[in-house]
Amino acid sequence: MDEQRGRFLNVVDVEATCWADKHEAAGQPHEIIEIGLCVVDLEAGERTERRRVLVRPERSKVSAFCTDLTGLTQEEVDGGVPFHEACAVLEREHRSHSRAWASWGDYDRRQFERQCAATGTRYPFGRRHTNAKIAYSAAHGIRRRLGMAGALEHSGFPLEGRHHSGVDDAWNIGALVLDIVRRNAWPEV
Repeated sequence: MDEQRGRFLNVVDVEATCWADKHEAAGQPHEIIEIGLCVVDLEAGERTERRRVLVRPERSKVSAFCTDLTGLTQEEVDGGVPFHEACAVLEREHRSHSRAWASWGDYDRRQFERQCAATGTRYPFGRRHTNAKIAYSAAHGIRRRLGMAGALEHSGFPLEGRHHSGVDDAWNIGALVLDIVRRNAWPEV
């Protein structure tokens, strides 16, 4: 299997600025503050790389609620790279424009689309996206679409790291992707 046929898959999970309620948000847009990436070798059946890119928000601030949820602080993300640079890293170092990718649900894909449109940044991915949450439900023959932590529990896998850490969630989603692959149920993209 070669790169064009999809030997490697980028599993992506983002964390974005968030607030307890609309009042606290005060009109701030959600912005990506962490991109977690896990490269899965579908042929070898293993997770081969784990990457974290911190992104400096330009139009919003990290709330106390967001810090409690993600563990990320404003000071930490202030040391990150601008969004356009984070997208360039994905393309340059992880072939994101030509490699298929997956996320748990469609939030991550839609957040990239929104933020790219809002900032005039080139969308860093190609068209080959798989919603791993839907693929998991189909592979296990369940109607309910489980959250990532619920799917890990359902499969008997441990939650590695911190839930709502982009890099840890991408790594855990990578394990679920491999579970789907082992069941010969990963969709062709």
